Amino acid sequence: MKTSFELIAEFREMQGKGASRRLRHEGLVPAILYGGQAAARTLAVSHQKLLIMLENERFYSTILNIKVGDESQAAILKDVQRHPYKNAITHIDLQRVEENERIRISIPLHFKGAAVSPGVKTQGGIVSHMRNDVEVSCLPRDLPEFIEVDISGLSLNESIHLSQLKIPEGVQLLELVKEDAAVVAIHSPRAEEAEPTATAATAAPADGAAAAPAAAAGGDATKKADPAKKDDAKKEPAKKDAKK
Repeated sequence: MKTSFELIAEFREMQGKGASRRLRHEGLVPAILYGGQAAARTLAVSHQKLLIMLENERFYSTILNIKVGDESQAAILKDVQRHPYKNAITHIDLQRVEENERIRISIPLHFKGAAVSPGVKTQGGIVSHMRNDVEVSCLPRDLPEFIEVDISGLSLNESIHLSQLKIPEGVQLLELVKEDAAVVAIHSPRAEEAEPTATAATAAPADGAAAAPAAAAGGDATKKADPAKKDDAKKEPAKKDAKK
């Protein structure tokens, strides 16, 4: 069985949040190895070395060699838990791989031919990727590193679906069972918004003009409050009569 990466690990007996926290302070990442005919084992791996390996796309989709002392076990990476805001790995899940047992794993899609496709080169289209990977099922010996998608023949408003992918022999595309979804397409660029027209430009003065009568109406409303003052003025002569 061909492996692409070797991950050095050590068995850990202590479990729980406190033990995991101490491991991380020591520069180690808690891990678990499960599957196959053996019981699950808890492991610890170097955080720094793991970070470097995770930068390689192939680490996620190839068979790894997990080495603990003199023991070696083929496995695939099933899950990576990351810190919410730090560049840190908090836990990883590894699944054992057996020669004669099918595995389920996500394989990356590699796109080629975009620059020479008619939809981009002569029709001004833009390539849109709906999928960057697909989930497959196969025996370890049939596992491909990636699936190539040639879009050099695509024109504007055309797409490639899951059923059109060239899948290697012995590999089953699991997502195709649910639906024949699009993987990549070429579409027209989004149209720019039209500039304001002369009609729209003249709309502002019209609104301003409409505001003038409203202001005038407001002035009239203010003036309507003045009669109260006139009533006070009428009372003055009454006071003078009283003095007489």
